[in-house]
Amino acid sequence: MVTITESAQEYLAELLSKQEGALGVRVFINQPGTPRAETCIAYCREGDVQEADQQEELPRFKVWYEAKSLPFLEDALVDYAKDRMGGQLTIKAPNAKLPRVDDNSSLEDRVNYVLYNEVNPALAAHGGEVSLVEITEKFVAILQFGGGCQGCSAVDQTLKGGVEKTLLEQIPQLTGVSDTTDHSDTSQAYY
Repeated sequence: MVTITESAQEYLAELLSKQEGALGVRVFINQPGTPRAETCIAYCREGDVQEADQQEELPRFKVWYEAKSLPFLEDALVDYAKDRMGGQLTIKAPNAKLPRVDDNSSLEDRVNYVLYNEVNPALAAHGGEVSLVEITEKFVAILQFGGGCQGCSAVDQTLKGGVEKTLLEQIPQLTGVSDTTDHSDTSQAYY
């Protein structure tokens, strides 16, 4: 799961020793599975632990991993390197933005994987992007376009002929795709 090196454990234990009321650390990802994903380590105090969190007991402190972040934390590495300025704690989580997905992954993770690996690279040529807002009970993927796609006159063709076709071919559980973008703002539109 997450590897916390010896040097990182020593550094974190030293920080924790100076924090009154800290039970350990909590590791989580803000906006997991999106291009804006950010891996975080925070002091964990009474009331911060969630029932579904996964706990790990290290020799000098405890770590809690947020349940919804677990798939995105796979193969993560927390390290501490000393340098002339003191040192730096680094967190590398290669799956934070895009977790490994397979047939057992959630529908949301599989849709995001296709969007960020196949659809968005094509849209980037025109300065556009698309993101998943939600999946409805009827398995319709609700999307929002941004960048050059917002307000673009070709967005309907892009949605139906590109995005929807790609998603429905690769994720047969989906029944459709819908766009919630306000296309009246054409200031960044490609066409």
